[in-house]
Amino acid sequence: MPDLSRCSLNTATVKRATLEEAVAAAAEAGYGAVGLWRDRVQEIGAGRAARVVADAGLRVSSLCRGGFLTAPDAAGVTSALDDNRRAIEEAATVGTRELVFVVGGLPANGTPGQAPRPDAGPGDRDLVAARARVADRVADLVPFAAEHGVRIVLEALHPIFAADRAVLSTLGQALDLAAPFDAGTVGVVVDTYHVWWDPALRESIVRAGAEGRIAGYQVCDWILPLAADPLLSRGHVGDGYVDFPTITRWVAETGYAGDVETEIFNQAVWDTPTADVVARVADGYARLVLPHLGTAGG
Repeated sequence: MPDLSRCSLNTATVKRATLEEAVAAAAEAGYGAVGLWRDRVQEIGAGRAARVVADAGLRVSSLCRGGFLTAPDAAGVTSALDDNRRAIEEAATVGTRELVFVVGGLPANGTPGQAPRPDAGPGDRDLVAARARVADRVADLVPFAAEHGVRIVLEALHPIFAADRAVLSTLGQALDLAAPFDAGTVGVVVDTYHVWWDPALRESIVRAGAEGRIAGYQVCDWILPLAADPLLSRGHVGDGYVDFPTITRWVAETGYAGDVETEIFNQAVWDTPTADVVARVADGYARLVLPHLGTAGG
């Protein structure tokens, strides 16, 4: 049996499973951790979610997600800060330091994946201003996160999602935004789906490691053709184009010894029985990730 002690199942990968079902499946398969999404946590409450995971002998590798910080108006700012404070409290309660932030797209977007709002003006398409607002909101939230022992984990998303989900498109941009803050309070996650294409990826991973900011490593594959909704175009490790051995070695060389979380958004995967998905995730991890984690990988 492969060593799955650092293998983590993100609950988004088994979207139809309840939190209890996902945790049970991961524990039965020998995983060491689970990554939780807030929707599943909120269904049963953060306190109960923490007990379910602990009783199964697992860790919570991360909580997804905070973020969506680009609103330009006072009401939008207040709403975002309130929701992210709740997310920070939930992360602390379920027992993880790592709260992943998808920072939000352009204000011109009203609904992810859809056309711009009819009333959107030129300022609502200003990427530079949107990124500046993200920095401001992170600064607003850092003291609250620090009080709760939670780290804000910035996630760079592939540029295809810049308009509607994340105005941070490279790991380097995420590190630049994190730079003014202590590494214990603001970190980054390396998500292969989003950053595999980046010609500066190795340098950014080295920088992230040197700064002590790698708070998570997420894996899934870039597959083609893209789905009608690009968000649902993630594949199992080994099914697409990502060079997992190389990227994993780069991450391992920084000394990262945390969990490796598989997070897949794909309708066909969601339609597959949970036990089969869990087995397939473990297989991809064992073949293409685990051998390249170094001595810390078991």
